[in-house]
Amino acid sequence: MKRVLAALLLFTGPVNAQVSSTAAPVANSSGSVTNQAVQVVPSKTFASVINGVQCQGASLTINPFISSTTGWSDPYERYYNEPVYDTLDITGAFDPEGNPIPDGRPDNPGRILFRKPVRTGQKTNFSVNGGITAQISIPLDRSHIRTCRKAAIKQVELMDAALADKRLNYEIARLRNCADLMKEGISFHPASPYFQICADVVLVNPPGVLPPHIHSIPTSSKTSESDDAARQTQQ
Repeated sequence: MKRVLAALLLFTGPVNAQVSSTAAPVANSSGSVTNQAVQVVPSKTFASVINGVQCQGASLTINPFISSTTGWSDPYERYYNEPVYDTLDITGAFDPEGNPIPDGRPDNPGRILFRKPVRTGQKTNFSVNGGITAQISIPLDRSHIRTCRKAAIKQVELMDAALADKRLNYEIARLRNCADLMKEGISFHPASPYFQICADVVLVNPPGVLPPHIHSIPTSSKTSESDDAARQTQQ
């Protein structure tokens, strides 16, 4: 019952209030978001190929990179003019004595007093970013890698043997040709750049063959006396 009486007294009593409120909120919001991502694409691992045998091992790939971004606003406006409205509130209501009082609403709504410049905050953004990406690739099946390495070593030994065989054939052919030319009395001039080709070839007699030679035949004293007697007898 007390609450009902209080509510009736509140609504039936005269109320004189003078309210003046001015609200001119201004909110400016601007922003930009730049998302940059670096993607590392798996590539084929490096492989060593030896005479058809291809072996792959663990590899480390390091890739440096650099990127730049540029952002701007179009059209570019450094400032804009914000209107300032007339919020004067003097009349519009009357007090019990008949004097004009504010009624809470501007007397000249929509009237612009002046315009003030407001900075927009627009600017050109430029950024440079750099970094390094690293990628490690490791084969999981190590047994095949070891077998491949053994096969590669065998291939290298076979190529060394083939090279030695060709070298031997070359040296034998050089020796034979140089010997044939030396037998015929033909050789390069010492000042020739090709003189060194046969410089280490020596011509010798084959086994069982005597070279041309001269022997001195010794004579005894008896032979010389008989020769003198024969000469005297002839005389």
